Amino acid sequence: MSGLIAETKAIAVLQACRARGMLLATAESCTGGLIVASLTDIGGSSDVVDRGFITYSNEAKHDMLGVPMDLIAAHGAVSEEVALAMAAGAVKQSRAGIAVAVTGVAGPGGGSAAKPVGLVWFGVALKGQAPQAVRHVFPDQGRASIRQNAVETALDLVLKTLAS
Repeated sequence: MSGLIAETKAIAVLQACRARGMLLATAESCTGGLIVASLTDIGGSSDVVDRGFITYSNEAKHDMLGVPMDLIAAHGAVSEEVALAMAAGAVKQSRAGIAVAVTGVAGPGGGSAAKPVGLVWFGVALKGQAPQAVRHVFPDQGRASIRQNAVETALDLVLKTLAS
């Protein structure tokens, strides 16, 4: 993903949130804050970005977002269920009207047959609505590529959600 593409998408997300008078939060695991950074790299983003939760560990997902530990134990941190809970938790624990969550296997290790390197689950939640989840498996072209693709996909998901 080129930096220009990410910047263009980030600007579009900020404009879409402004148009709806809506704050945004992120809940990030495998991207480690890259999504919120892509937004806050844009001047004036403070009127839209409420906060970013960096929940790399299972304990952080539980402590900061309220993801039940038994849910993580039953499905694994990289799962639809956890992505949904992360997104819902980010809305609940913030002033945001929309939140996007990301949990995945960025590699180079940590993959398995069931959860290969490149698997990323995305969650998006609008305040007052049930969260939605999307699954992507990005080509294993290295950790940085997977993480950058996840950022772009998360921004696209926010735009698509706000447009519907």
